[in-house]
Order: sequence, then C-alpha cells, then structure tokens
Amino acid sequence: MPTSSNMPQTPAPSTAPPLYRRLATHYRGAIEAGSLAPGERMPSLRHLMRLHDISLSTALQLCRTLESDGWAEARDRSGYFVRKPQRLRMTPMDEPPAGQPPDPAQFVGIHARVSNFVTQRRAAEVKVNFSVARAAPHLYPAEALRAGMTRALRHRPELLTGAPPLQGDPQFRSVLAKRAMGAGMTLSPEEVLVTNGCIEALNLALRAVANPGDTIAVESPTFYGLLQVLESLGLRALEIPASPQSGLSVEALELALQAYDGIKAVVVIPHLQNPLGSVMPDAHKERLVRLCESQGIALIEDDTYSELLDVDSAPRAIKSWDRTGNVIHCASLHKILAPGMRLGWISAGRWQARVEMLKYAQTRNNEVLSQIGAGEFMGSGGYDRHLRRLRTALREQRERTTEAIAAYFPAGTRLNLPNGGLQVWVELPNQCPSSAVFDMALREGILVAPGLLFSNTSRCDHYLRINCGWPYDEAVDSALKRLGQIVASLAR
Repeated sequence: MPTSSNMPQTPAPSTAPPLYRRLATHYRGAIEAGSLAPGERMPSLRHLMRLHDISLSTALQLCRTLESDGWAEARDRSGYFVRKPQRLRMTPMDEPPAGQPPDPAQFVGIHARVSNFVTQRRAAEVKVNFSVARAAPHLYPAEALRAGMTRALRHRPELLTGAPPLQGDPQFRSVLAKRAMGAGMTLSPEEVLVTNGCIEALNLALRAVANPGDTIAVESPTFYGLLQVLESLGLRALEIPASPQSGLSVEALELALQAYDGIKAVVVIPHLQNPLGSVMPDAHKERLVRLCESQGIALIEDDTYSELLDVDSAPRAIKSWDRTGNVIHCASLHKILAPGMRLGWISAGRWQARVEMLKYAQTRNNEVLSQIGAGEFMGSGGYDRHLRRLRTALREQRERTTEAIAAYFPAGTRLNLPNGGLQVWVELPNQCPSSAVFDMALREGILVAPGLLFSNTSRCDHYLRINCGWPYDEAVDSALKRLGQIVASLAR
C-alpha cells in the first residue's frame, strides 16, 4: 500500500501538475507494479485525506482521475476498486514477418488517394476531426510567442522590410544547435538551415542525394506526406516493414540491400513513428547508421516527434552516431510548439552546401520574425515547462481515447499503445476496409485518416490513424462510439 512517506510533501512549483494528478500518477505506478491488484479496494476518501493531508475535493479528483484513465472503478456504496484498463487487455499488433524480402520498388502512386481524401474532406461538414496529427490550438503557447514577436518588432521594426539571413536567424539557429546537444548531437549554428517545416527539409534532403528514377527505402507504413514528396520528385519507394514497437526492421533492410541495387537513401522516423507510434531502440539506431555508412547510402532522419515522448530525458538522435556526415537530420516545431509558424530545420552533414544551394534556388530565405519569437521562447525555461504541460495533456487524452476504442470497437480490434505523441494506430478486425469506414463516418461528420494513405500497397487498408490531440469531451466520446458501431457493421 502506498504511504505518505514515499510521496513528496514539499509544495510543487506552479508549473508542476496539480496535486491530485501527481497523486493519481503515484497510485497508477502502484497498480502497474502490482502493489495494488485488480479487484482490490482503493483506500477510502477519508483514508486518502489523512494519508496525504489533502482535502475531500482533492481526494475525489484523485479517484475520479484514476477512474477516467481506466485504472479504477466506482462501485455503488462501496468506494473505488482497482481495475486493469480495457486497452491493456487488447491483443497487441503483430510484428512484421521476418526474413521476407520487400515488395519491388515502384514509382509512388499515392497522390490520387491523398487528393481524393482531401477533396472529400473539404466538401464535408466535419464535426469531429480525428485525421490531423497536431494538438488543439490552446495547448500551444500562443501568448508567449506573440509577446516575443511584439518585443522584437518594437526594437527592430526593420524586420518586416529588410531581407532575412540566408540560413535563418542566427540566434534561432544557435538555440536549435544548443538544444540538439540534449539528443547527443554536436552541431554548430552554421550547420543548421531553417526550412518551411520538416516537409521542405525532407524535400531538400531527397533532392540532394537522389535523382528522378532512383529508389528510396521507407518504413511501411509511413507518413503519407513523405510518399507524396517521393512521387513529386519522380522517385521509387521501396517499402521496408516496420514494427509497431521498434520501428524500421533493420533485418528487412539488409535483405533489401542484397536484393536491390541502386538504393540511394533510407528515410526513417525513429521516435513516435507516424503512424505506428513506435520508438527505435538505440541499438537499432546505431546498427542502421553503420549499415548505411558501409553501403554508401544516405540516411535521412525525420525527428518531428521526439519532444513528445513521455520520458525524462531526450532520446538520442540517429545523427548522434554519425561520424562521417552520412546522416541528414530533419526536424520541425510544427507539432510541438506552433503549427501556424511552419518552422523546421535541417542539418545535412556532407550534403550541407548542396542543400543550402537547393534551398536558395527553391524558396529563398524564410521570414525571420517567427524565428525570433520561437528562439526567444525556446531559450527560456518556459519552453520546457510548455513541453511538460503538453505531454501531460496528450497522455491523458491518449489514454482516454484508447480506453474508448477498447470499449466501443468490436472484438478483434487491436491498437498500439505509444509512449507519447498525438495519435494511435488501430487495426480493424476481419480485414474491415478503412476506406469504407472513412466514407460512412464522413457522411456523419466524423473524419478519420484511413490506413490506405500510409502505404503504396493495400496492406494497410484495414487500419485507421486516430488523433488524440484534442481534449476528450462528450463530442469526441460520441464520435468514437459511433466509429465503433460503423466498424462493427462493416466487419461482420
């Protein structure tokens, strides 16, 4: 039984989660460790009040938080009892088959699917949107960013009329280089080039290392925006199976390299992979770096989501193992700080000069005001406090979403349980077609991202990507319940 002796009694700083939430996390840890077993009665409200020296209101919030997160249940006139969340009872997703060579490389044909998805989305009246991969606007620090940019304009009004620096604002690049140290990278500000989001960074990286007709190895499934980029550049996509837990299968990539000549690059999302939510272990990252170095193949790292991982310290970037300049690191603040700013960056290793030339030829300089506002905020303690708040909110929303999926979707549904991030990847039972789910749901104002968008093959058509970035409310709950009914009707 948890005791007051192992709970911190000193007042928490104002940026810490509220006391009831910290206590709920404490009891959740006890349940996960087995100190409190499913079916066991929780301490009474009165006992909690005495044990932790808290008010009745705080004790109630503690228990209701455990209940809403799926770790406790209230029984009439009996109090609260420990339970195992339904999401943890679901069968985990299968690992990709080992030892099986990938499908032949092909020119990507995803653009028609994405265009159809966008056209239908624009024509519909969407009430609940599960298709995006970002958080609700109020979870981002709009006021702090606005204040920073206002100060910059007050002191430097010429920012709106003068030409911005070619590589980006020096102070912003300095902040990015300094924060990269936390992920194990050693970069100078001169090795950082500011881009229009990560999507431009990926465009530049691919154009630097490949020509039309070349083959690029990608994870399967993968972010459909990457498949669109490959198609627009006339590149072939070679889909390499990815694990829901550990990401790209290095073994499958090794097989592909034996079977195919002329693979020019490998593109991976190592942390909270989109759409799987997988996290690549450090041993796999290092092995991947060495494999690509030995084969003379560029390794392109999309590091959009690592700041959303529920961990105490930043995970090591793939580029932290790079000793030859063979890894191109692409990143973005789009998901973690300000979707409206479209701020990204690239550090291109031995291709840095070529990438800078391509950037100049393609889009020239980025405007600098948003960089100054972002750089000032990121250089302060406010940025890490924002990230902690964002991760806490997303964790709660993600857990409530996955608990609802476990409750509302039919038997045989499977999903990943990512350790952070904005979305979950859901496998539908009986090969239920996600395209049909998309059509039926959209007619009722519910928008989802069907799995067929995330692969050039049909192997992902019985999956959905569902966003957890918006607060869990009655509308979200009702929409998930209706989605479960639609899946059940189609899966029979």
